Amino acid sequence: MSPATEVSRRPSYAELGALVALQAQRIAELEALVAELRARLDQNSRNSSKPPSSDGYAKEPVEKSKGKKRSLRRRSGRKPGGQRGHEGHHLQRREDPDDTVLHEVKTCECCGRDLSAAPIEQSQSRQVFDLPEMPALECVEHWTQKRRCECGHLTGSSFPAGVTAPVCYGPRIRALGVYLVSYQHLSYERAAEILTDWAGAPISVATLQAFVAEGAEGLEEFLGEIRSQLAGAEVAHFDETGGRVDGRLQWIHCASTDTLTLLTVHRKRGVKAMLAAGVLPDFRGVAVHDNWAPYRNFEDVLHALCGAHHLRELICAEEQGQAWAVAMGCLLLDTKDAVEQAKAADRMRLSKKVLAELHASYREVIKLGYEENPTLADHGDGPQRKRTKAQNLLLRLDHREVEVLRFAHDFRVPFDNNLSERDLRMVKLQQKISGCWRTSAGAERFLAIRSYLSTARKQGLRPIDALMALAAGRPWVPQAAGP
Repeated sequence: MSPATEVSRRPSYAELGALVALQAQRIAELEALVAELRARLDQNSRNSSKPPSSDGYAKEPVEKSKGKKRSLRRRSGRKPGGQRGHEGHHLQRREDPDDTVLHEVKTCECCGRDLSAAPIEQSQSRQVFDLPEMPALECVEHWTQKRRCECGHLTGSSFPAGVTAPVCYGPRIRALGVYLVSYQHLSYERAAEILTDWAGAPISVATLQAFVAEGAEGLEEFLGEIRSQLAGAEVAHFDETGGRVDGRLQWIHCASTDTLTLLTVHRKRGVKAMLAAGVLPDFRGVAVHDNWAPYRNFEDVLHALCGAHHLRELICAEEQGQAWAVAMGCLLLDTKDAVEQAKAADRMRLSKKVLAELHASYREVIKLGYEENPTLADHGDGPQRKRTKAQNLLLRLDHREVEVLRFAHDFRVPFDNNLSERDLRMVKLQQKISGCWRTSAGAERFLAIRSYLSTARKQGLRPIDALMALAAGRPWVPQAAGP
């Protein structure tokens, strides 16, 4: 092969330039991929919506957290521990104890003389609270009868509600069984053991499952009333979380207020599930949520976005070097403090001057964000390059300013969506214990009873009392608020 042939096969400068450009593009893509994967690895409960349980037990390295963790909480200015004037909580003495035990002094410990007739110079009492001796199960036998009148008609009495078999358990045992499984989240096996060991009631797992199923079937009126009251609420919280049901991922949806809770399950996460839950189609108030897109399909709803979600995302953006995120986080927290101070002073709203300054500062932070992200300057309807999470957050805060700051204009609206997240937390706890629901019917029963118990607790009713009423066939139903 001649030297001339070898020279002719060498790439041209144009080809080399194109190769370098292609490699540079590939390097940029790989760097972006590495940055995205690194950001995923750095996500935790402080800078994303991941639950604290996903953080694990290892502490964050000091060099990674830059020496100090940033908390979403603000300093209150008070010393830790009990505050001055705080009465504390402790057992209160009873004026009429159930029993009294006298520990007499009978003889002198010095000389051994009899002290039965000696005067009492000092006495002291202490009270001990304990469970009574566990009684045996009470058995009540019910009889019915039929009598024939002189007219020939035969009239009979009937058994009370719940007395449905020749031998059956009463409402107290039934309520306790449902309480252990559905409120304290014990497995069926452990709940059955407790009832056997402590109450002397040899209840099987199948019997406990029947108690739960019958209890859920008696909640139709309650669930209908809850849906009606939630649909008519001025402000309601909405959220959803995944759960394993019948061998596949399904979605648990929550609609709640300070006094109501409704939990439902559906195979879909979006609009179909929200329609099936039966609240949002008739809801006309303010919906507090995390900006999940399907909520936008309900056009008659006013939207308010969760500030806690924004604060976590802003921390994540700050860790990625976005200076505007620090300013926005401080602005949201300062506004939250201003609203809380106004509420404490019994004011109904922030002044027009304060609100004007708030929105002016908000726009300045958004402007700073675009200066740090010049590629977002043109974010029209044309083709979009892939954006980072920080950039998507900036666009959302820009386009949804009214919804982000609705809590500052309307004091009925809370800063965050923590109420709904707290209501869903017990669902996640149940999944940690059992791992899943084996059937859709089982999930629906559990969520119906959790809705019942959560609502009862919010309205000051003890869960065990609510379950007693349910087991007796007279489920508690909350009354709608007056005009």
